[in-house]
Amino acid sequence: MTAYGALATLGAALAIVAIIALFIYFGPGPAAQGSTVVLAPGAGVTEIASDLRRARVIGSNTQFVLAAELTGAAHKLKAGEYAIPAHASLHSVLTQIAEGRVVRHFVTIPEGVTSQVVMETLMRADFLTGVVAAPAEGAVLPETYEARRGDDRSAVLRRMMDARDKELATLWAHRKPDLPYRSPEEAVILASIVEKETAKPEERPRIASIFINRLKAGMRLESDPTTIYGLTGGRPLGHGLRVSELQSQTPYNTYVIAGLPPTPIGNPGRASLAAALDPANTGDLYFVADGTGGHVFATTLAEHQQNVARWRAIEAKRACQAAAPAGKAAAC
Repeated sequence: MTAYGALATLGAALAIVAIIALFIYFGPGPAAQGSTVVLAPGAGVTEIASDLRRARVIGSNTQFVLAAELTGAAHKLKAGEYAIPAHASLHSVLTQIAEGRVVRHFVTIPEGVTSQVVMETLMRADFLTGVVAAPAEGAVLPETYEARRGDDRSAVLRRMMDARDKELATLWAHRKPDLPYRSPEEAVILASIVEKETAKPEERPRIASIFINRLKAGMRLESDPTTIYGLTGGRPLGHGLRVSELQSQTPYNTYVIAGLPPTPIGNPGRASLAAALDPANTGDLYFVADGTGGHVFATTLAEHQQNVARWRAIEAKRACQAAAPAGKAAAC
């Protein structure tokens, strides 16, 4: 064989090797279905290769290590939880891990929930670790928080509390003058009441103004949600408030006590915190449901009593319609 022939043969062999290498690198992987793999912090490329091989994401530890070293990805691989799709190529696996495209988990805290519910939500998140106790009422900012598998529950809770502290500090610094609060925490108490009194964001500043006007006038707040919190700790009462319950002797019964209750009655969201520190400028002292999910407002007791009478008529009509035989509801 001539030197030219030998070179041609070598070139052909190298080309075949290159084609095989490219197929191994870019071709479909062995996983018949998607897999979730958790890579531990501090794991080296060899340990990562073993984890991926056990999960059947790759077909060869050696191929993975060699590809990682040759492409420079070996020193970029990041710990975390990865969802590897079926038949993912070696290239796509390396890229996903080098770029840290981990599985994203979220914990959502709805506005107004109690701190007991916050704790229970964190404990149900099975991707978190550790044990956490319920924080102080009103200490958490309700929203959706991202977390990674293995994060400690206490660390996630700390982020929720820090978010509330930051939001409260900003709102407190820009609060309206002459508000009847001795501390930011008292504003949180009132915000928690506003949160429970209406589900309509546009009503919150006006309802906040009513409670603030009552505090300034020395009136009792007379808020049903505070009274319910004193009876159940924030769990649903299961029925309308009874006269005996309105007379209950708890520190949260604002039909009995003067001023604010001793703590928040839940964790208010941003809108309610903002309403408590930047309330509407009104002379309103009263509000009652209007039958549409909102409320009607009044500045005088006489006007309020008329609004209450209209609401009672709506309630009576609805009760009649609910109890009427089929086809007879119109008679109500």
